[in-house]
Parts: sequence; structure tokens; C-alpha cells
Amino acid sequence: MSTVFDCSRPDGRESGLAAAANTVRAGGLVVLPTDTVYGIGADAFDSNAVAALLAAKGRGPDMPVPVLVGSWSTVDGLVMSVPQQARALIEAFWPGGLSIILPQAPSLSWNLGNTRGTVNLRMPLHPVALDLLREVGPMAVSSANRTGQPPASTAAEARDQLGDSVSVYLDGGPSGEPVPSTIVDLTGGTPRVLRLGAISAEELSEVLGVPVEPAS
Repeated sequence: MSTVFDCSRPDGRESGLAAAANTVRAGGLVVLPTDTVYGIGADAFDSNAVAALLAAKGRGPDMPVPVLVGSWSTVDGLVMSVPQQARALIEAFWPGGLSIILPQAPSLSWNLGNTRGTVNLRMPLHPVALDLLREVGPMAVSSANRTGQPPASTAAEARDQLGDSVSVYLDGGPSGEPVPSTIVDLTGGTPRVLRLGAISAEELSEVLGVPVEPAS
């Protein structure tokens, strides 16, 4: 059975965050609001939980799960290094709708899918998501929908698709327009936009000081 917590009420938010944190620590799945769409999340370092997340979505490891963090400083422990371009983008757009792909720290023992030694990182601009992330640490989070179905912009839409495969649903109200994050790959010599979303190519170019080609 799953439980839905109304995070618009202080008591619902407090009890929901406590239940979600306990669920994540126990290897379970939670649905949480973000500033883009609702996400389904698990402990990023629990391989079984990440596998359960992929199974709930009906997705294989060929599409790795991104990682959400609750602070800028968390990134330093997850990647091989944080280049100046990444720091500039983090300072300009985090928390917010920008995902950054970097080489992961070789010491990390996690299994997010076929990442080829990289990790896709983002810090969301949503108070409920940030509270949970700061409580439990980095989470593997993907859009809260079955593969091939529309992303969920409400907790109810997420529950309709994912049902009891998720233990806790944190209802933070409608997410607004379901605009995905922009994804920038910084693993090569020059920035590559893999997906345009909340942040435009022009905004990226202004911060980086070099032209950034939008995704084809």
C-alpha cells in the first residue's frame, strides 16, 4: 500500500518528509515534486532500489537515472572533478532546471544504469524536494511516469501510473508546465547540449562565454 501526504499543510509536509526519508533509507521508492515534473526517487547508492525504480517505470538500464542533490557542495564528492565551466553553470542556474553530466568519481559504488562512467546531476528548485535531499543525501530520480506515457505534473497523475510500486507520494501541488530540465554534457572538450528545456542555449552561452549549440 502507498500513502499520499499533502505537503501544502505543515503537518502533512512534516509527516510526509519523515515517511519519505524512512522509505528511502529502507530501499523503497518515493514520488516527490520538483520544479519541472514529479519524480520517482530512490537512494542513489542502493542498487536494488534503483533497479526497482527502473522496473516501476518499465525501463531498462540503457537509459541511466539522473541524480538529484540538495546542495552545491554535494557535487564535489560525486564527480572526478568540477571544472570551471560546471561551477559557472551551477552558480548561475542551481537550484533550477539545468542538468549537468560529468565524469563520476571512480570510488563510487552505485549502479544507475549504463552511465559509461558519468553521472547526470541536478539541484531542483522545490522546497519539498530540497528538504528530502538534505535529509537523505543524493537520490536517483527519474520522471514519475511509466515509460512511453506523459510525465506527471501532479501526485495523482504519478499515482495513476505507478500505483503501489511507490510507498510514499509527496503531494506538493501541480508542477505547472511540464518543461524538462536542459541537459549539458561537460565530459568532453566543449559543452554539448543533449536536451533543451528550462534553460535556453542563449542563457548557457552567456554564462559560459562561448557559443553553445542547441540539441539537434
